[in-house]
Amino acid sequence: MASKESQPPNTNRALTNTRFSDLQPPLSEPVLQALTDSGFEFCTPVQAATIPLICSFKDVAVDAATGSGKTLAFVVPLVELLRRTSCPPKPHQHRQQVMGIIISPTRELSSQIYHVAQPFVSTLSNVSSMLLVGGAEVKGDIKKIEEEGANLLIGTPGRLHDIMERMDILDFRNLEILILDEADRLLDMGFQKQINSIISRLPKLRRTGLFSATQTEAVEELSKAGLRNPVRVEVRAETKSLNESSLSKQLASSKTPSGLHLEYLQCEADKKPSQLVDLLIKNKSKKIIIYFMTCACVDYWGVVLPWLAVLKGFSLIPLHGKMKQTAREKALASFTSLSSGILLCTDVAARGLDIPGVDCVIQYDPPQDPNVFVHRVGRTARMGREGSSIVFLLPKVVKSLILSQFLNDIDKILKGQDLAGIEEAYIEFLRIRRVPLEERKCSDEAPDIVSDVRIFLITIRSAAKKDRDVMEKGLRSFVSYIRAYKEHHCSYIFRWKELEVGKLGMGFGLLQLPLLSEVKRYSLSTAGFAPVENIILEEIKYKDKSREKQRKKNLQAKKARQQEEPKPRKPKATANTAAASATRKKTAKQRRTTQTMEDEDEMAREYSLLKKLKKGAIDESEFAKLTGTEDLL
Repeated sequence: MASKESQPPNTNRALTNTRFSDLQPPLSEPVLQALTDSGFEFCTPVQAATIPLICSFKDVAVDAATGSGKTLAFVVPLVELLRRTSCPPKPHQHRQQVMGIIISPTRELSSQIYHVAQPFVSTLSNVSSMLLVGGAEVKGDIKKIEEEGANLLIGTPGRLHDIMERMDILDFRNLEILILDEADRLLDMGFQKQINSIISRLPKLRRTGLFSATQTEAVEELSKAGLRNPVRVEVRAETKSLNESSLSKQLASSKTPSGLHLEYLQCEADKKPSQLVDLLIKNKSKKIIIYFMTCACVDYWGVVLPWLAVLKGFSLIPLHGKMKQTAREKALASFTSLSSGILLCTDVAARGLDIPGVDCVIQYDPPQDPNVFVHRVGRTARMGREGSSIVFLLPKVVKSLILSQFLNDIDKILKGQDLAGIEEAYIEFLRIRRVPLEERKCSDEAPDIVSDVRIFLITIRSAAKKDRDVMEKGLRSFVSYIRAYKEHHCSYIFRWKELEVGKLGMGFGLLQLPLLSEVKRYSLSTAGFAPVENIILEEIKYKDKSREKQRKKNLQAKKARQQEEPKPRKPKATANTAAASATRKKTAKQRRTTQTMEDEDEMAREYSLLKKLKKGAIDESEFAKLTGTEDLL
């Protein structure tokens, strides 16, 4: 075997010059062999910093850029701790001795961790691992545990908690290590109850590791995970500042990989589809992920884009959280195997997934949670490779009312605490969060169908006229987008009451704008929308004959019920209707003044509630109830 001096040095800039064989305390020979067989020789910075700490029985809270190799940073030391345990599991025991647990927020990420861990877990004798995620009957998991055993549990918090509740044969008394991957997401409101319940069943004398690209810095959050004097590991990529003419030419700490080129593209809502298609055509040979706001949007664009002749031959694969588990697995496996193709998805595919060869990430809609931005763009430029990311943003619209209301909050705005304005302010917000973006100009050199928005619109509308399924998916995605927009965490940047729903409707290729209470109540702008004349939506048929037959049957049944039911009496005028009548008698100027005052009061109220939320005076569920967002899509 060649000496270390004669071995070739590391040439990958994402890796350190530290070999796994150099780490102290030293790794076992079986683990080193498994690393070699998997093609790993040099450590990434997070691996070089974290593996020795956990192997030295330290708790860790790791904050590292996405794509930096965090999975191996906890899988390798976990296996080493299980190898060194003083109470190794015994075969053929009725009670299953659980030695380690790895929890992650999504099924896809849990499955990925499970498969990454298998070559290393297989080096341990009498240790079996079990993947526990939703999408299948829990009885099947219980039966498999009883038959095959489960010393290492890897899964999502919901399924892990369910298994713990149902099975009394799991013994956690000798648990060695607990890993919480994507810890910021796991500690969100939606998982807090399950996480607390799981941790309450585990011994306090254990090792615990929290891993994330956007680690929370709150001590109380870390204490909830049961860390004891944790060592904080923070690893940042180095990137050049985008402003070459300023003093900030010097290298700056960044939360994104060094090989990632970040851009934003400003265009009106009705121009977004044509710009998207232009990008896809220009990058036809590349592997691309496109993120949308909602599941309904993924369904819609997954149906509409294949109608475009210019995208003929493109592999378009939809993936979102409302799909069946088997369909999700099939979609992810299919995209992973492609050398070029397009994945249309929601944030279900934003965190932790290591999909090889992704060249570009397009954020058609910015994420509701700004922390997710880093995770999305981290699907490309992984492990020292090059990659690009483009986020679509609506143009800046500044109203004097908003400016006057927030002029006194400029210091807070610049600190990223409370942001006013709309989407262009997002650029400054991300820059403060160490995610700098360059501007990308809208394309003026696209093919006819892309550059000519009217032709593009005709194509989408033609699809909606020919198939009711397309028309209904378009309406659902439009409504879901507006209601999801209301849930943006940066509500002072993404102000839904300033949405131009007319242009948005044109961008979705709608035949007619649906009647939305939000549009009517807050007088959202419908300017720019040109409805299709002489068309009755109820007469549009499904292309699928069986669905159309069932629809006609349902319409006939509904008509029969309406004929049988007596007509309701006209209700008498009430105080509310009288007030509404009085409102209608006001002049347009008076109504606008009243509406402005109401908007100012509501803005001030939301601002006050947001400050209370940040101070911990109220929790997220209370904030959602008080702002009326708890039941939105």
